[in-house]
Amino acid sequence: MSSTPLIPINPATGAPLAPIERTPLASIPAIVDRSRTAQRQWAAQSIEQRISALEGFAARLDDAESADRLASEITAEMGKTLREARGEVRNVRIRLEDFAARARVAVEEEVGREKGVEVRTRWRPFGVVAVIAPWNYPVATPSNLILSALLTGNGVVLKPSEQTPRTGAILHEHLASSLPAGLVGLVQGAGAEGGALVAGDVQMIAMTGSIATGKVIMRSAAQDLKRLVLELGGKDSMIILPGADLEAAARHAMALGLANAGQACISVERIMVHATLVERFLEIVAEMVAAVRVGDPRDEATKMGPMASERQRSIVLEQLADAKAKGARVLIDGAARSPGFFLEPTLITDLKPEMMLVQEETFGPVIAVEACDSAEQAIVRTNASSYGLGASIWGEPGPALDELAGRLEVGMIGVNRGLSTAAGGPWIGWKSSGFGYSRSVAGMRQFMQPQSLARTIAKTD
Repeated sequence: MSSTPLIPINPATGAPLAPIERTPLASIPAIVDRSRTAQRQWAAQSIEQRISALEGFAARLDDAESADRLASEITAEMGKTLREARGEVRNVRIRLEDFAARARVAVEEEVGREKGVEVRTRWRPFGVVAVIAPWNYPVATPSNLILSALLTGNGVVLKPSEQTPRTGAILHEHLASSLPAGLVGLVQGAGAEGGALVAGDVQMIAMTGSIATGKVIMRSAAQDLKRLVLELGGKDSMIILPGADLEAAARHAMALGLANAGQACISVERIMVHATLVERFLEIVAEMVAAVRVGDPRDEATKMGPMASERQRSIVLEQLADAKAKGARVLIDGAARSPGFFLEPTLITDLKPEMMLVQEETFGPVIAVEACDSAEQAIVRTNASSYGLGASIWGEPGPALDELAGRLEVGMIGVNRGLSTAAGGPWIGWKSSGFGYSRSVAGMRQFMQPQSLARTIAKTD
C-alpha cells in the first residue's frame, strides 16, 4: 500500500499544488549506499576537479530559464515574492565561488616539525552527509550545506522540507545533472522519512530548522556518535543607542524584520531603543511600515507576500494576541487576509518580559520595539535569551561601541549594520541557536575530520 503523497499548498491562494511522492522508507538505505559508493571516487579527486564538476551546477543557475523555474517554484510553494526568490537563487550562484576559495584552503595539509619528528595533519571527509532543509529558504540554506559537503569530498542525501518538496526536487535535479551518478541523493517526505535518513548509514547530519527538531536529531545521532551541524532558531536583537543614524537603523529594522514576511532565522525580532530616541524611531518606522504593499508575490510591485502556512500565521497571531492582552501598544495592527495566508505587518511597542512576543521566536512580519534606559539594560535583556544567533548594535562609531558589541552572547554581530559572512566569516549560532557552524574555512572543516601522520626526519642543528 503506497503512502500518502506530499501535497504542498500555495500560500498565496490556499490551493493545493501538484503532489510529490514520498520516498518509500525501504528505499532510503539504497539511496545512501549509492551516495557512499560514488563518494569514494569523489573523495579521491582533487579539490580542483571537484570545483570543476560543480561548474555544471553553476551553469544551471546562470541559465535564465533554469534559474527562473527554480525561483518560481519557491514562490509557489512558500510564498516569498518572486523578486526575493530570484535573489535567493542568484545568491547561491554568487556564493559558490567564495565557497570554492574557502574549500581550497580548508583541505590543505598542515605540517609541523619538532625534534626530528614531522607531523602532517590531513583533512578527510566523513562520507555521506544528510542535509535536512528548511522551508523558508529552500534553495539557499541547503545549498550552503550541500556545497560545503561536496567541496570537502563528501556525498550528500538531501531531504527537503515537506512544505517545499517541488523546489527541493528541482534543486536536486540541478545539482545531480553535472555530478557523478548517485553522489547527491534525494529523499522526499516528512518526519518519518527524515528520521529514517538520520538513523541510516550516514556519517554526518547538517540540518537547519527548529530547536525541537534539532534535539530529536541529536538524540538519534547520539546512537552512533554521528557528527552534526545544526542551525536552529533565532530571536535576534537590534540595539539602538544615542549617536545612531535613526534613518539607517529604521531601514535595517524593516529589511530584516519583514524580509520573507519575517520568516528568517536572522530576522530582527526585538528592537531595543534608548528611551530618548524611541518615539522618534517609532515615527520613522511607522511611515515605512504603512508603505509596505502586501499582495500577490508574483507581482513586481509587491513588497511582501503571504506567510508560508496557516500554522505559521497562527503562531504569530497568538503571540500578538498575548502581547495585546498584557498591555502592549499597537501602532499598526496588521490584518490577516484570505484566501491564502496573508498577514500585514504589525508595529508594536510597550512590551514586557513575560510576553510570548519577547520570549519566543516569532518568525513573522512584526516590528517589535522596546524602550531601554541604557546600553547595559539592552545587553542584559539580549543575553537573557536562550537564543544566540545574531544581534546588531547601533550608535556612535568607535571603540566604546565595539566593546559593547563584544559583550553580546551571540554568534554573529553587526555594528551599525546587519550581519555578514563577508571576508570568509562563519555562520554560527550560540546557545540554543546552533551546534557547529558553516561557511568560512573553519566551517568547511566541520565537514571533515583531521588525521595526523607522524614520521621521523633527520635531525638538524
